[in-house]
Amino acid sequence: MTVETEGFLQRVSRRRRALAPALLLLVLTVGTFAFFAIADEVAEGEIKAFDERVLLSMRNPADPGDPIGPPWLEETALEITAIGGYPVIIISLLVVTGLLVVTRRYGAAFYALFSVGSGALVSYLLKHYYERPRPDIVEHLDVIHTASFPSGHATVTTVAYLTLAALVIRFFPDWRVRLYVLAVAVFVSFIVGVSRVYLGVHWPSDVAAGWALGAAWASFTWLCLSLLAVYRGKRLANGAGNQLRESPADAKEKP
Repeated sequence: MTVETEGFLQRVSRRRRALAPALLLLVLTVGTFAFFAIADEVAEGEIKAFDERVLLSMRNPADPGDPIGPPWLEETALEITAIGGYPVIIISLLVVTGLLVVTRRYGAAFYALFSVGSGALVSYLLKHYYERPRPDIVEHLDVIHTASFPSGHATVTTVAYLTLAALVIRFFPDWRVRLYVLAVAVFVSFIVGVSRVYLGVHWPSDVAAGWALGAAWASFTWLCLSLLAVYRGKRLANGAGNQLRESPADAKEKP
């Protein structure tokens, strides 16, 4: 490999590393803006007509208690929505965290616990702050215990699966693998959110706000991890540079 080619590849690698924090910051900014924009519309009641129209479009016009589609679709929606439930999220998180601890990747284990745990806490606090009632124009096809806005399933699923995706792609430099993993995380978050509306337990704006909040929070913790990795990399590079600059005589004088 020529010196010019090696230098070009190094420049490309540096640009790719610098691009990731910029994209994460963009998602964080857009997600935060989208969440508060939806929250403002909900507080003013300007999105109510849209919510009702979308929610009723998923029900039999002659019987709002009957969701559209064959009976197996309702059962499928219940199974899909369970993916975003706390039992499945907690079990998946503990399994991944346990694997990271066993392989002595303690920083990654802490990151996974902190990202998902703090995201769930933020969702819980915001639910109590907004106290939006659940939909009352259709029958609920799933058990509910908390307020409606934002959707906890949409928020926590988005945070959890994007966090797990961030951990996975660290081990795969191929951009196609990374894109696939991210696409899977986004797809799972999407279908879980849609299932909440289909089951009548959330307004569409609840789910949209949950997606925005989840993406913003996952990007925030992912950005913190990326910046920490860059900082640690610079410290290691500076330490190695200092060692190289030491003369053999200086090295001998040190105890």
